[in-house]
Amino acid sequence: MSEPAEPDRPRGWAPRRATRQIRVGPVAVGGAAPISVQSMTTTRTGDVDATLAQIYALAGAGADIVRCTCNDEEAAEGLARIVPRSPVPIVADIHFQYRLALAALEAGVACLRLNPGNIRRPEHIKAVATEAKARGVPVRIGVNAGSLDPDIEDRFGGLTPEALVASAQRELAHFAEVGFDDVKISVKASNVALMVEAYRLLADTVDHPLHLGLTEAGPPPGGLVKSSAALAVLLADGIGDTIRYSLTADPVEEARAGRQLLESMGLRARKGVDLIACPSCGRAEVDVIRIAREAEEALAHRNLPLQVAVMGCVVNGPGEARGADLGIAAGRGKGHLFVRGQMVRVVPEAEMVAALVEEAERLVAEGVEARLAAADTNAVREAARVREELLAAQGEDPNLVSERIDRIRHLDA
Repeated sequence: MSEPAEPDRPRGWAPRRATRQIRVGPVAVGGAAPISVQSMTTTRTGDVDATLAQIYALAGAGADIVRCTCNDEEAAEGLARIVPRSPVPIVADIHFQYRLALAALEAGVACLRLNPGNIRRPEHIKAVATEAKARGVPVRIGVNAGSLDPDIEDRFGGLTPEALVASAQRELAHFAEVGFDDVKISVKASNVALMVEAYRLLADTVDHPLHLGLTEAGPPPGGLVKSSAALAVLLADGIGDTIRYSLTADPVEEARAGRQLLESMGLRARKGVDLIACPSCGRAEVDVIRIAREAEEALAHRNLPLQVAVMGCVVNGPGEARGADLGIAAGRGKGHLFVRGQMVRVVPEAEMVAALVEEAERLVAEGVEARLAAADTNAVREAARVREELLAAQGEDPNLVSERIDRIRHLDA
């Protein structure tokens, strides 16, 4: 179930685009509802147990809605078994065969996704819309640049934003003929600039909620970079009501990335850990990359709504990460654990990650004030002493920046 309303948008983001609201099962999409995260199963839908296992994994990673293919009768029968056991609403993905859309509705799905480029006969489209209306089930018009109707492509001179939006409008016109408007729309492309421009045009054309996605983004890290670039631009513009990363990877990565993007942009309340880490420098006394990776793996599945910092030294670490809920910094073979920038205890370096996880769980369970009150005063004094010793030994400029700048200034002397 989604939160009751979207968090206040951060300063600098455009106001959220006003749309009508639909409901995909219990999840509201559009209006003032939080932007939702979607993904799609990669299992054969007829394999009910494997598909349900993946749906539960996706829900655990942050997916609010999950789409399953409905490409044959076995898949439709599988949906009938999956829907009542799923922890999130299920969308049936339909291509070419409109009768499978009718079968998916009979199976009880919460939404249909229809590709206008694949189901083109108006009577078939209207038959599906009529049945969806009767059952109170919304439909996503899923326009895709890779399967655009050739007639529309020819009319607009290729794959253009105008062509993608025209495809959606033609589908809307078929729906309007049977009085159906319980719709969300996507106009996906694999080119970032084309996708962004198409959604901006669509947002100026209709008031339906929009499902954002860069299709065929490819494997990580490239697929993550391209998708994040496209999605973040539109979300900051106030465009988008539900999102999906389309990665060539385990779909759990899609759900996790979608949730992390919304949380990092302040568009969803934090559900999991946001791990920050310093890039390392001359002061670092541990392998920051390794420690950060181990901490991320240890915290990944605990659903702790915290920002956690891993810092390479105690000289600047606690101060630089004082905005984090919790952090740890290395110094003289010890890990210095701090809450909101205040030191609370010191642990052996080998126990840094375990101590960080333990403190994170206690911080969520007990609260900030309780954890600060439980600080080890001896450890706090030891941490301050170590910091002063390291600062004295390393100096204010351990990376010799001042010397480098002085040499640069005297190159022409």
